Amino acid sequence: MASKVGPAAGAMALVEMKEFAGFPAGTQRYIRRSLDIGLEREDAIKIWSRDMVEAASIKAQTKMYERLDEIRALVPDDSGLDAVEPFLTPLITLSAFDLGQDRLNSFSAYRFLYERLIGPGVRPWLPSSFCAAAALPHLHPEKRRKLLQSISEAAATAPGWSSRSPAFYPQWVDKVDTNALPN
Repeated sequence: MASKVGPAAGAMALVEMKEFAGFPAGTQRYIRRSLDIGLEREDAIKIWSRDMVEAASIKAQTKMYERLDEIRALVPDDSGLDAVEPFLTPLITLSAFDLGQDRLNSFSAYRFLYERLIGPGVRPWLPSSFCAAAALPHLHPEKRRKLLQSISEAAATAPGWSSRSPAFYPQWVDKVDTNALPN
């Protein structure tokens, strides 16, 4: 769903849709589910739970995502170090949870989700929070290696970040029974 109407917003929405379409199906599913939980859009258990294990995972994620309002309120306006600890500590903890779910397999998928969960102001902080969370020992060493190798030098050393809000927020789409459609 696009957030603004107009040529620039439409072009950005298409770019973001193309990026989302490039993620593996499991990553797409996890991002949509996470947005439903984090933005309180839908009943995630009703929509996303296929069994008791997934229902338990959604409940755990819902509990972790209770910190999102706090994190959103703490996004620093500048790079001053006085605001880093109260902001980055919960962001890294939440990031570590999401990376530990084994569905976000790259920095780009992580960035795509977190720009939408927290807002565009979080962009300067995403490389450091991703690297910190991806390097934590709760992840298998091979998983840590793959995650850390997924962040490009350009993303890690960007001189600046856009303040533009995301234009595309993927959502659950009901399957259409093609047999029920008129010929």
